[in-house]
Amino acid sequence: MSVIATFQKDPTDVLDYIVDWTSWLGGADTIATSAFTVATGLTMDSESNTTTTATVWISSGIASQSYTVENTITTAGGRTASRSFQIVCLNL
Repeated sequence: MSVIATFQKDPTDVLDYIVDWTSWLGGADTIATSAFTVATGLTMDSESNTTTTATVWISSGIASQSYTVENTITTAGGRTASRSFQIVCLNL
Protein backbone atom coordinates (compact mmCIF):
# COMPACT_ATOMS: atom_id res chain seq x y z
CA MET A 1 0.00 0.00 0.00
CA SER A 2 1.44 3.36 -1.05
CA VAL A 3 1.08 6.49 1.09
CA ILE A 4 0.39 9.24 -1.43
CA ALA A 5 0.05 12.35 0.76
CA THR A 6 -0.27 13.84 4.24
CA PHE A 7 -2.95 16.42 5.07
CA GLN A 8 -3.67 18.58 8.09
CA LYS A 9 -7.18 19.20 9.43
CA ASP A 10 -8.72 20.77 12.49
CA PRO A 11 -10.89 18.34 14.49
CA THR A 12 -13.94 20.53 13.70
CA ASP A 13 -13.34 20.55 9.92
CA VAL A 14 -15.48 18.54 7.52
CA LEU A 15 -13.36 18.14 4.39
CA ASP A 16 -13.29 16.23 1.15
CA TYR A 17 -10.25 14.24 0.05
CA ILE A 18 -9.84 13.09 -3.54
CA VAL A 19 -7.70 10.20 -4.78
CA ASP A 20 -6.98 10.73 -8.48
CA TRP A 21 -6.36 7.40 -10.21
CA THR A 22 -6.09 8.86 -13.74
CA SER A 23 -2.37 8.20 -14.25
CA TRP A 24 -2.53 4.71 -12.77
CA LEU A 25 -5.52 3.78 -14.93
CA GLY A 26 -3.59 4.84 -18.02
CA GLY A 27 -6.65 5.83 -20.04
CA ALA A 28 -7.49 2.22 -20.87
CA ASP A 29 -9.45 1.31 -17.73
CA THR A 30 -11.96 2.89 -15.36
CA ILE A 31 -12.99 2.62 -11.71
CA ALA A 32 -15.87 0.18 -11.28
CA THR A 33 -16.01 0.26 -7.47
CA SER A 34 -14.31 2.25 -4.75
CA ALA A 35 -14.26 1.82 -0.97
CA PHE A 36 -12.59 3.86 1.76
CA THR A 37 -11.38 2.58 5.12
CA VAL A 38 -11.03 5.32 7.73
CA ALA A 39 -9.03 4.89 10.94
CA THR A 40 -10.89 4.82 14.24
CA GLY A 41 -11.27 8.36 15.55
CA LEU A 42 -12.26 9.89 12.22
CA THR A 43 -15.79 9.89 10.82
CA MET A 44 -16.45 9.05 7.18
CA ASP A 45 -19.46 11.19 6.26
CA SER A 46 -19.78 10.02 2.65
CA GLU A 47 -17.87 8.55 -0.26
CA SER A 48 -18.29 8.57 -4.03
CA ASN A 49 -16.37 7.97 -7.23
CA THR A 50 -16.20 8.81 -10.90
CA THR A 51 -14.50 6.69 -13.54
CA THR A 52 -11.09 8.17 -12.57
CA THR A 53 -11.33 9.60 -9.03
CA ALA A 54 -12.55 8.57 -5.58
CA THR A 55 -13.75 11.09 -3.00
CA VAL A 56 -14.32 10.78 0.74
CA TRP A 57 -15.74 13.38 3.15
CA ILE A 58 -14.19 13.16 6.63
CA SER A 59 -14.97 14.87 9.93
CA SER A 60 -13.88 14.70 13.58
CA GLY A 61 -10.52 13.53 14.92
CA ILE A 62 -8.46 14.35 17.98
CA ALA A 63 -5.80 17.06 17.96
CA SER A 64 -2.20 15.75 17.85
CA GLN A 65 -3.34 12.41 16.40
CA SER A 66 -2.39 10.99 13.00
CA TYR A 67 -4.81 8.82 11.03
CA THR A 68 -4.57 6.63 7.95
CA VAL A 69 -7.27 6.60 5.28
CA GLU A 70 -7.16 3.86 2.61
CA ASN A 71 -8.87 3.82 -0.77
CA THR A 72 -9.27 0.50 -2.58
CA ILE A 73 -10.60 0.37 -6.11
CA THR A 74 -11.57 -2.36 -8.51
CA THR A 75 -11.50 -1.47 -12.18
CA ALA A 76 -13.79 -2.44 -15.02
CA GLY A 77 -10.87 -4.52 -16.30
CA GLY A 78 -10.68 -6.50 -13.04
CA ARG A 79 -7.59 -4.90 -11.47
CA THR A 80 -7.55 -4.04 -7.76
CA ALA A 81 -5.31 -1.43 -6.13
CA SER A 82 -5.07 0.46 -2.83
CA ARG A 83 -3.57 3.81 -1.90
CA SER A 84 -3.54 5.51 1.47
CA PHE A 85 -3.01 8.98 2.87
CA GLN A 86 -2.40 10.40 6.30
CA ILE A 87 -4.48 13.00 8.11
CA VAL A 88 -2.84 14.84 10.97
CA CYS A 89 -5.35 16.58 13.26
CA LEU A 90 -4.19 19.88 14.69
CA ASN A 91 -5.95 22.75 16.40
CA LEU A 92 -5.64 25.13 13.48
